[in-house]
Amino acid sequence: MKTRIDRLLGIRYPLIQGGMAWVSDAKLAAAVSNAGGLGVIAAGNAPAAWVEEQIEQLRAVCGKPFGLNIMLMSPYANEVAQLAADKKVPVIITGAGNPAKYMDGWKAAGIRVMPVVASRALALMMEKMGADAVIAEGSEAGGHIGELTTMILTPLIVDTVQIPVVSAGGICDARTVAAAFCMGVDGVQVGTRFILAEECTVHPNYKEKVSKARDTDSKVTGRITGHPVRVLRNNLTRELADLEYRPNGAELVEKRAVGALRAAVVDGDLKEGSFMAGQCACRMEKVQPAEKIIRELFDAEAVKNSIHAVTEGMRL
Repeated sequence: MKTRIDRLLGIRYPLIQGGMAWVSDAKLAAAVSNAGGLGVIAAGNAPAAWVEEQIEQLRAVCGKPFGLNIMLMSPYANEVAQLAADKKVPVIITGAGNPAKYMDGWKAAGIRVMPVVASRALALMMEKMGADAVIAEGSEAGGHIGELTTMILTPLIVDTVQIPVVSAGGICDARTVAAAFCMGVDGVQVGTRFILAEECTVHPNYKEKVSKARDTDSKVTGRITGHPVRVLRNNLTRELADLEYRPNGAELVEKRAVGALRAAVVDGDLKEGSFMAGQCACRMEKVQPAEKIIRELFDAEAVKNSIHAVTEGMRL
């Protein structure tokens, strides 16, 4: 399978590993890049020193293209953005903000820039700004999300911009990969399934929480703050839901959520941790090497059969 994305990024498969804060580190990103996808280090709210360390660790074991996810609302966004330019990171993926003030510097460093978008207007803005591609992320995804589903957002963005489009949100196997390509995309982004990669260093409780998730376990929290987050249900989500209905709900929710992601990823706290995961968690059970995950996602026979089933159904 050859698309504009794998040619643009110099990768074997048109696959981007989701940039999940506290989850997507050098070990996971290197495994994905070495297997033919685009591994991504997530800067999250980490300072530049930590990000630099992760970049060096990855480059020590991987000579292939990789990406850096920069959350632009981070207090360290400026220094991480400059570090990315200095280190000539091959690909930058942005979210939670406008990358306009960094674009010239990144372009001068030869970096490919791919913002995550959740609306048509934002996709158009990023294209005009000089983005090389956009990632259309539907609300099925884990972590911070928009309102539109992948099925609605993806073809909308494909029909809106001329640059390559990557689809994200709910993509976890060959059938959902095939569905994304049927909507006209050039690549897919997969996050939640890589939580179950052997190379993913999250606490074992996090992996077990994902592997045992039911279809009713996905919950969106924090809508009142304007930055909704999809997680798996536990004591924390019930408490956050209650706080939203109080007079100063937004402030209470933001305060209560501080440190909750670290509690999940590092400590494995099943009660107080924020276990960010997409709706597709209910369809995953096995812990596998990243290479095996990628092979299954792009299994030629499975993808071909899925697309064939769609076209046969259309003829009927």
